[in-house]
Amino acid sequence: MKSGADWLASAPAAVREEFLSDIGEGGLCALPYLFEFWALPHQLPPEGDWRAWVVMGGRGAGKTRAGAEWVRSMVEGARPLDQGAARRVALVGETYDQVRDVMIFGDSGILACSPPDRRPKWKASERRLIWPNGAEAQAFSASDPEALRGPQFDAAWVDELAKWKKAGETWDMLQFALRLGEAPRVCVTTTPRNVAALRDLLASPSTVMTHAPTEANRANLAASFLEEVRARYAGTRLGRQELEGVLMSDIEGALWTSGMLEGALVAVPPDLDRVVVALDPSVSSGASADECGIVVVGAKVQGPPQDWRAYVLADRTVKGAGPAGWARAAIAAMEEFGAERLVAEVNQGGQLVEEVLRQVDPLVPFKPVHAARGKAARAEPVAALYEQGKVFHTRGLGALEEQMCLMTARGFEGQGSPDRVDALVWALHELMIAAAVQYKRPRLRVL
Repeated sequence: MKSGADWLASAPAAVREEFLSDIGEGGLCALPYLFEFWALPHQLPPEGDWRAWVVMGGRGAGKTRAGAEWVRSMVEGARPLDQGAARRVALVGETYDQVRDVMIFGDSGILACSPPDRRPKWKASERRLIWPNGAEAQAFSASDPEALRGPQFDAAWVDELAKWKKAGETWDMLQFALRLGEAPRVCVTTTPRNVAALRDLLASPSTVMTHAPTEANRANLAASFLEEVRARYAGTRLGRQELEGVLMSDIEGALWTSGMLEGALVAVPPDLDRVVVALDPSVSSGASADECGIVVVGAKVQGPPQDWRAYVLADRTVKGAGPAGWARAAIAAMEEFGAERLVAEVNQGGQLVEEVLRQVDPLVPFKPVHAARGKAARAEPVAALYEQGKVFHTRGLGALEEQMCLMTARGFEGQGSPDRVDALVWALHELMIAAAVQYKRPRLRVL
């Protein structure tokens, strides 16, 4: 679905000239302020009987503009002094400064979006915007939810709800204040974060949502910004949240959490003492086959085990490739990263796994491992290494990290099999756990 501006830009020159000449001088003056013409699909409120509209998207996706224009649509009438659908509006941000600097005075804020004959005036002493038709908007800080006790409104714009430290309390107080008019409504513009207030809001039957990634608004963003954030965060769990605008959920009892993995991110790993590739082979092939997990991990193992650190370097998992395909992919990963050993689970396939690998490289340094315990039980000691701050991730591991956050002590709660996690666990077990056991074994003294 295109905006009117997209349609006009892609139309033949004759069509553009006819359109611009037909709307006349008044239309040309009004056109910059007709948001329905310029808006992207996610910036327009859905139809229907909803109470809360959540505009959820990546950084720079146009959320602030959507909120400011929605406030305009609620307070403005057909003519400058005509009343609109709302007369009393609450503007709620993380702090008062955020409300003023972003929601009101920002480049995409209310004042910047308003035509001169409808532009409201800011009364700083009262923290209010007042429109020519008498409508008012009052600023509130989410750090002071009690300030919402008493006032009443028929509309509200809430910005970056998922960042608020007192999100639950502030949201509750706002709901009690939205009691004017026949159908009070609230627009929520936010980058997603896995917080209870946002989860509960999205689960409500009276909530509707529109969504867009950062890329959707690329025409209004600096090309250098897009290049930089793509290079730094594409393929990471943080990138999926901040750029794609995806709500990354943490399962109750998960062995790994979003916060844990965000804290483990490093830009460039140090020089490493050991590198291994771990393989969780799939005995089937085709589109319906499970993935074959292939993960590359390196480690600094100088000094005692408590000083060791591991770095997850790459996820080279393949799907539907068949035995020859995953064997080639695993050995290619070894060559790419200079790995000293290939570790593979052989519970499925047994001797076949080694035979297939040696068909590709007869001299591959191969170590078979057998799973004597369930996946979750094997993963728990590896998760403990993360809790101790001993494992770090490079960028580009988003799919692996998603699986990790779905692994609980009860088992994997995602779809299919956690093949990427299995490969990760075997690699870290080889580098950190098994090696530490070997390090601590008493050595025979030669007399």
